[in-house]
Amino acid sequence: MNKKERAKKIQAILDELYPDPPIPLHHNDAYTLLIAVILSAQCTDARVNMVTPRLFARANSPKKMMKLTVEEIEELIRTCGLAPTKAKAIWNLSHILVDTYGGQVPASFEELESLPGVGHKTASVVMSQAHGQPAMPVDTHIHRCAKRWKLSAGRSVEQTEKDLKALFPKESWNKLHLQIIYFGREYCPAKQHHAAQCPICSWI
Repeated sequence: MNKKERAKKIQAILDELYPDPPIPLHHNDAYTLLIAVILSAQCTDARVNMVTPRLFARANSPKKMMKLTVEEIEELIRTCGLAPTKAKAIWNLSHILVDTYGGQVPASFEELESLPGVGHKTASVVMSQAHGQPAMPVDTHIHRCAKRWKLSAGRSVEQTEKDLKALFPKESWNKLHLQIIYFGREYCPAKQHHAAQCPICSWI
């Protein structure tokens, strides 16, 4: 079985297990998704979802976020880790969104990646899940699974993204990256992974 055939079989399994995967981070619009993704760096989605209701009750738009101080934002997001850095990024990008983009979250990779605290993965999530543009955000789960499933050599997330894009249809990317995240958590964890019991690793 070559990579393309393996990818097709993997996609069929993922479609059966996760036909309509929800977005793990709770949000209401492109801005709240952007903030949630920034907070998720080196932090679990579950923790982010515990923190954002309190944060968004105070400020759920760039204009409202600007009115908070960096210290207030930091206090609200403290349990997410890296709070000082994330708070500054959130405050600064909120100003830029208001001053440059009329309070809207831009819909291009170049513009998103120019914002403080926004790397390629964060931009990919926003482009995919908020703007509906084809993207393949690669997190630790996807990076790990792609390597285990011999779909990518896995030397870097950039290479993994490129390899997966070449193997799967473009129209499936937005759904696929969510499916792999859920699969990685449920069946293919980093530790205590039992390959014989994994619906994919058991036959790879």
